[in-house]
Amino acid sequence: MKNAFIDLLTQIRISFDWLPGTMASVVVLCAAVLMAEICSRIMTKLVLRIPGQKKGAFIRLFTMAMQRPARVMLAIVFVATALPASGFSYRTMQWGGHALLVLFVLMVGYAAIVAMRILSDAYLARITGTDDRDDILLRTHMTQVRVLRRMADILVGLLTVGSALMTFESVREYGLSLFASAGAASVVVGLAARPLLTNLIAGMQIAMTQPIRMEDLIIINGDWAWVEEITATYVVLRVWDWRRHIVPISWFLENPFQNWTHNSAALIGVVFLYVDFHAPMDRIRARLREIVHGSALWDGKVFDVQVADCSAHVMTIRVIASARSALVSWDLRCEIREKIIVFMRDECPEALPRERLAHVSSLAGHEALMVAPPIDRPPPGAYTGPSGPV
Repeated sequence: MKNAFIDLLTQIRISFDWLPGTMASVVVLCAAVLMAEICSRIMTKLVLRIPGQKKGAFIRLFTMAMQRPARVMLAIVFVATALPASGFSYRTMQWGGHALLVLFVLMVGYAAIVAMRILSDAYLARITGTDDRDDILLRTHMTQVRVLRRMADILVGLLTVGSALMTFESVREYGLSLFASAGAASVVVGLAARPLLTNLIAGMQIAMTQPIRMEDLIIINGDWAWVEEITATYVVLRVWDWRRHIVPISWFLENPFQNWTHNSAALIGVVFLYVDFHAPMDRIRARLREIVHGSALWDGKVFDVQVADCSAHVMTIRVIASARSALVSWDLRCEIREKIIVFMRDECPEALPRERLAHVSSLAGHEALMVAPPIDRPPPGAYTGPSGPV
């Protein structure tokens, strides 16, 4: 088949002898590219006709994504095969063949990267069919696939460029001499590339040990932040107000931080209430139970009300309630505060915190302590008339 192809191109070359030699040779190479394009289109049409909803659809998608590098590689093969029939000089064919070899190696690396991206995207699309971002296994797979894919891209890129450069004799000899004296060279290269290598190795550790995952909720610099993207060298964190923190990936292996969704997204929220000593705890506890049990934000697992502390002026009530995630826990705590404050204000105002004043006077040569009853003070800014607050 190769001989028949060369014979065909030779006949084309002979038929264009009336043109200048260089132009006739270019026509032969253009004919080879045209044949490669025709073969590529025929193969693409055949593959796109493969039936099937799942496997067939994946093959069609893979074919469309690989169409561009496959066309270029096929054209390179056809042109390299056509070089002997082009009529160029031996030196020109040598340079052209080497250039085609370098281009072919680069296209193979590019095709490998595209293929890995297609396969990883197909896997991620299959496992992310659910909208539940709290699935630990889902986020684990997403993190591993994305981090390892980026590291594979870097590795394939380095190998591709290195393979292309090794086709040059001078570069190959220089590389062998470096391997022969690798001691000093490795130290210099290691020192120069230490930050890059540190982050690359840290990326591999994060992919394996997983201290953070995609969409994990962590606390950094006092901010709530979600892990939006993990690259080979840095991590993008999305803050609740849409700011972004760009953090080197090695930072997460060298510094302590809080990960609120490491094992589970569920959290126990805490609400503290400060009430007067006359507060009816039974009524407040019953009302809190109604609020939490009637809320759609509570996950039905943990709820409790306790007097956690007291001072000289108030009692401290601690309310705990669990929720499915940190954001839901925040909304649940806000709902508890709003409703219990309205209840105490309207149903049992004696529970609201008050200030007590002590009046000391001297009687019969000794001091006696008289404690005044609790008084309600007007809120700041209220108008005070002649007969008291209005």
